[in-house]
Amino acid sequence: MRVGAAVASLGVLLSLLVGVSRTTFAMASERDLPGWLDAVHPTRRVPHRAELAVAVAVIAVILVADVRGAIGFSSFAVLSYYAIANASALTLTDDERRWPRALAVLGLVGCAVLGLSLPAASIIGGAALLATGAIVWLLRTRTAASADGPPHS
Repeated sequence: MRVGAAVASLGVLLSLLVGVSRTTFAMASERDLPGWLDAVHPTRRVPHRAELAVAVAVIAVILVADVRGAIGFSSFAVLSYYAIANASALTLTDDERRWPRALAVLGLVGCAVLGLSLPAASIIGGAALLATGAIVWLLRTRTAASADGPPHS
């Protein structure tokens, strides 16, 4: 049973690494993360720097944290990510939407229920990280806006 669980966990980890590295690449392309992370390998056509950065971050977490805590924290972060995606789908107009609005509501509620059913430490740590990221983003956005000066008329 433990071997099966370990193999299944590794499969999920690999898929998350690819997904998170692609998200990192996209955020770097928009300059929400450092620009050097948006590099694409010339022959393999993958975001190699983003993949390496995510792999280093995962290895660091595994070396310093309890693996079960890291899994709970990761689960909270992924569920938050999907909840935000579902909430964003609610803002689409009828012409833009491919699926019924109720499906986005169901997805949002499902992510919230699952996320809030995780251990308290995972919820608190994940919420703290998301809040820190939001604050940094707001400060950067306001700093960039104030550097541009007042709007021209």
